Amino acid sequence: MKNLAQVVTIAGIDSSGGAGANADLKTFQNQMVYAASIITGLTAQNTYGVQAILPTSAHFIAEQFNSVFDDLDIKAAKTGALFDLATAQAVITGLEKNSVKNLVVDPVMVAKGGAKLLADEAINLIKDNLFPLAELITPNLTEAAVLLGQEIETDADMVEALHLLQAMGATNVLIKGGHGKGNIISDALLTKDGQVIYYKAPRIDTKRTHGTGDTLSAYIAAGLAKGKSLEVIMPTAKEFMNRAIGDGIKIGHGHGPLNHWVNG
Repeated sequence: MKNLAQVVTIAGIDSSGGAGANADLKTFQNQMVYAASIITGLTAQNTYGVQAILPTSAHFIAEQFNSVFDDLDIKAAKTGALFDLATAQAVITGLEKNSVKNLVVDPVMVAKGGAKLLADEAINLIKDNLFPLAELITPNLTEAAVLLGQEIETDADMVEALHLLQAMGATNVLIKGGHGKGNIISDALLTKDGQVIYYKAPRIDTKRTHGTGDTLSAYIAAGLAKGKSLEVIMPTAKEFMNRAIGDGIKIGHGHGPLNHWVNG
């Protein structure tokens, strides 16, 4: 009998399979952790964008939390799209009730095609009540700018943003630089002890990047479930992402998904 680390994704379903809980489950499988899921909503979605959204009821989210945590030994969790105020509150309540450890929060706000995945009225709830539960939050540059209400253009801006976001309660903060300019993508991690660590990689010329944020946060959650530190996880996470994006697969006609079959 193999004793596998058990994780849960708390996210929405992408009907075309490239992002959300779909990407999380593929990443967890790649990393050989056992994956459970708490589904926050359904989307009618493809590589062109999101055509419709159906959030899960707060009651049913609570039932999913009960089912998963009454039985499984969850070592890490990650959140994705939370859609609206009621959904976000139901997820926060479930996390608090079950004292979830090693929580990675990907504050998903906008899909690749431009559709909003988090209502404006839910943003303050996320900042005030979800971030303090997180071992790590992983906003991209655009999301960090919205959360802080200020532009992030320079390295100094990014460092300031890291500290401001950490002050909201998250133990560690990773700002992803893929939405920035230039040929080098620079992600920045602010650790709980105040150290800023940069992870740089050449930008890959492709539009097949659907699900990158979900995949990265799921990879990190899998590592935390195995007992690894962020400092150990991050270099291999960047290598995995570069391979998953660079070794492309031809799916759809818009922002295509990553290759989750690459070696982890």
